[in-house]
Amino acid sequence: MELSDRTLRVLKNYSTINPNIVVDPGTTLKTVSVARNIFAKCDVREEFPIRFGIYDLNEFLGVLGLVDKPHLNFEENYVVVSDSSGRSNIRYHYSDPDMLTSPSKDIVMPETEVKFTLDTNTMSKIKRAASTLNHDEVCIRPSGGSIMIQVVNPKDPTSNAFSINVDGEYEDGVDFNFVLNVNNLKTVNEDFDVTISKKLISCFESQQSNLEYYIALEKSSNYGE
Repeated sequence: MELSDRTLRVLKNYSTINPNIVVDPGTTLKTVSVARNIFAKCDVREEFPIRFGIYDLNEFLGVLGLVDKPHLNFEENYVVVSDSSGRSNIRYHYSDPDMLTSPSKDIVMPETEVKFTLDTNTMSKIKRAASTLNHDEVCIRPSGGSIMIQVVNPKDPTSNAFSINVDGEYEDGVDFNFVLNVNNLKTVNEDFDVTISKKLISCFESQQSNLEYYIALEKSSNYGE
């Protein structure tokens, strides 16, 4: 098996969410953060033959980079990574999946109250603003028929704030303030359809692929109050 550039990019992104991964047989790659507040899944074109665990995903990706056009041959206790000529190879042992943090089940998104699109440019501005202003929370509020996304310290009314408005959908006349930790926005550089539930969970669905992220909201969020 050879991993596509797309699959490698997904795995690299997953390494920012959780340093280890458990891969199940089939074509779906999933991961969950150690705190279990970020869950991601994606269907890929490769079909993995067995269940195996990788303790250090970044190290494993580095191993793949040691050879040109790495070919993976999955054995019972390890994977053999060889180059295109077959002259060199690396034997990389699996870790026990039961010792790693992995998703126990898929997330079923509840009914949602807010919907909007977050493109790559807007996401980049939000992350840059959070870094520049040294804030770690993003507030999502209604704003005259659109959605206002604000990087601010909600505990300090005098704090500097960055705001950007996007088109969105929500029930007229309902006030809300959904709060996300910017450090949990560990998405790839794609455009996303975002839905948010008052049950304090959000879903980011890529417009360019079938990659999905489910990100928990902060408990300070409120809806209809």
